[in-house]
Formats: sequence, C-alpha cells, structure tokens
Amino acid sequence: MKEYIIAAYILIMSLISFFSMLIDKKKAEKHKWRIPEKVLFAFVILGGGLGGVLGMHVFRHKTKHWYFAIGFPLITVVEYAALVYFLFIH
Repeated sequence: MKEYIIAAYILIMSLISFFSMLIDKKKAEKHKWRIPEKVLFAFVILGGGLGGVLGMHVFRHKTKHWYFAIGFPLITVVEYAALVYFLFIH
C-alpha cells in the first residue's frame, strides 16, 4: 500500500515539476515574471526529479546551465536510489 502512495506522490511532484518548466520557458520567451530557480530545484528535491529532467529536455529549458544539467539528474538518481533502498532492501 505504501508503495502506491509513494508512486502517486512522485507522479504528482513530477507533473508539477514538468509543467513548471513549461510555464517558466513560456514566461522567459515573453520576458515576463519567472519562476525562481530555487523553486524549480525545490520541486525536484521534493520528488519531482523525473518531471524536471524530462521538462528540461522536452522544452529545451535551462539545459545550458550546468547546475540544472547536472543537478536535476543527480538529485533524481540519488532520490531513486534511496527510494529503492528503503522500499526493497532495508
């Protein structure tokens, strides 16, 4: 049961992260108010890593910033490794 709750949480956070990248990209193109980078990172750190990485590549947004290009995937790998450890190994 807890696996389903965790999966639902990760899905929701990934969708939030994915669409935040889209919204920020569209606002950047229109030179409007942007979503702060620390908020984008917060969504990834809170479990939205897959959506953040996908959004970064699908929308070609923030890919030239090394801290996004390296940070988002690294955070995602660490989170999923920890998740696998605590759900299946521990």
